[in-house]
Amino acid sequence: MHYRTATTALSRDLNRAAVFRLIGAAGPIARTHIARRLGLSPATVTAVTRELLDAGLVRVAERAPSNGGRPALLLELVASAATAYGVKIAPDHVVGVRVDIEADVLDRFELPFDAAAPDAIQRLSELLSERLAEGDGLPLLGVGLGVPGVFDARTRKLDSPLLGWQGVAIADVLQRDLGVPVFVENDVNTLAVAERLYGRGRDVDHFITVTLGRGIGLGIIAGGDIYRGFRGGAGEFGHTTVADDGPKCTCGKRGCLEALVSDPALVAKARAAGILTRRQSVDRLRALADAEDAGASGIYAEAGATLGRSVGNLVNVLGPELVLISGEGTQAWTHLEPSFTAAFRSSLFPPLGDVLVEVDPWDDAKWAVGAATLVLRATFTAPLDADPRGARGHGPVPAEVVA
Repeated sequence: MHYRTATTALSRDLNRAAVFRLIGAAGPIARTHIARRLGLSPATVTAVTRELLDAGLVRVAERAPSNGGRPALLLELVASAATAYGVKIAPDHVVGVRVDIEADVLDRFELPFDAAAPDAIQRLSELLSERLAEGDGLPLLGVGLGVPGVFDARTRKLDSPLLGWQGVAIADVLQRDLGVPVFVENDVNTLAVAERLYGRGRDVDHFITVTLGRGIGLGIIAGGDIYRGFRGGAGEFGHTTVADDGPKCTCGKRGCLEALVSDPALVAKARAAGILTRRQSVDRLRALADAEDAGASGIYAEAGATLGRSVGNLVNVLGPELVLISGEGTQAWTHLEPSFTAAFRSSLFPPLGDVLVEVDPWDDAKWAVGAATLVLRATFTAPLDADPRGARGHGPVPAEVVA
């Protein structure tokens, strides 16, 4: 292929992706507005949108009001034109959803999974292959995975102390086995993105999501988009040191926040104090606190204060407008909240004292929807805070969808 031909083909693909992204982000929208916002000629926009209309990915929504002359056609995405999967991986189970291109959930599933098994990745591939085979025949854009840990997009390797995985090429293995694009991100980041796109953070450009449960996680939305840091390592809030000689953490360090206030940490402390037996879990600890057991209530009160000071310090550094508290650990929020609030407020730098804290009800499916948005953003959604022309785009539109 000659250079000019290759360049022309690439330009056409980029224009098509940019138009598709803008319709997804701003539709219903008129062709004239698309051309103006993307800096493309009306003829180019007409040609691209005709392709998308013919492919069934875009449709005419309505006609814009006119002060005279011919009313403009408004274009929007066809939600049912394609689907994507999102999956949240936990140590002992996976939760997944199948969504349309507007992120509405079409199907949900939860399956047992042993992340510690020697063949865990192969088993995950088999589980997902079975689900994908049950699809409805619509074009599949890809699979998004939300995983506790750090995924380095440059090396495409995952490190997850919570799952016991180190240097796992999970994206490449699954993409090879499933035959569709696979996107991987820290699970709390996927939750934060879901909140930004569809939840409480839709109108908030600077907020943090702190998650409680088996671990302590953090998702940072800064300037309207997710902040990942160098090599995707931002947000390991649970592994900040809060005690000089505290309990050993899953990461190998001592005194991490996670080793003091996560659900497993609270259970370990309760067992050591004789409040729980070796066979009893966090559900029993929460039930005892509900019954106003002094020992159980004291464990939650101490954990709430530790967490409140840590989140207060985090707010002092990042200066968010909103703090969302989420995760399965929020089921005990009534026992954590009083000491959390007192420690949080007393830790804040006074000018930041009006920051809001809200509890987001725990729902594993929301995390999975967040994972699915990895696929949707890569396919047709512009970066959350950027010009939809795609200067920082997240990838091409899959050929099987727009060819």
